This record gives sequence, structure tokens and C-alpha cells, in this order.
Amino acid sequence: MTLTVNDAKTIIGMAARGDKLQDVAAWFGENPARIDEALKGEYGTNEAALNDTLPPKGAPGLKGRRLVAFVEKALAALEAGNLKAATEALQAGVKRWYLHE
Repeated sequence: MTLTVNDAKTIIGMAARGDKLQDVAAWFGENPARIDEALKGEYGTNEAALNDTLPPKGAPGLKGRRLVAFVEKALAALEAGNLKAATEALQAGVKRWYLHE
């Protein structure tokens, strides 16, 4: 995967926010060397993305597993014909996804 200028801005913003560099690398499916290159300006920018455009803080693996649990709960509710419970499960999953952990 090739990192873009926008990816580099996001990486710089995440690092400036204090994210662990291994978490930043995981968000992009890259190794830490690519993240280091972005932080050194090797992708055409030293500018950080705005905080409100950054992904949530934390390791994406754990976040992904938690989100899948909410989706599975929503699917079970849909299969039972409970649209309200399915909607609530999905809303809770999205809310949890965006927590800065």
C-alpha cells in the first residue's frame, strides 16, 4: 500500500495527539518504518490533519473485535424481528468505536 499526502497528514496528527506509533501503523496496515517516513515528511507534507478528522485513538484490532460483537448482537435481534434492539446495538457499537481508548 502506498501512503498518500492525506494519509501522512493523518499519521502526523495521530502522532501529535500522542497515539502509540504501533497503533498508527496498524490503522494503516503499514510497518513502523513507513510511519517514521511520514513523520519525517517523506510523503510530501509535515502538516497534521485536524483533530476532528482523525480516527479514534486506540488499537484497531480490539476496536474491530468489539464492533463485531455489536454487529452480531444486532444481527441476532434482526433475526428475532426486533428492529429496535438491532438499531440500539449498532448505535452502541458505533459510539464505542469512536471512544478514545
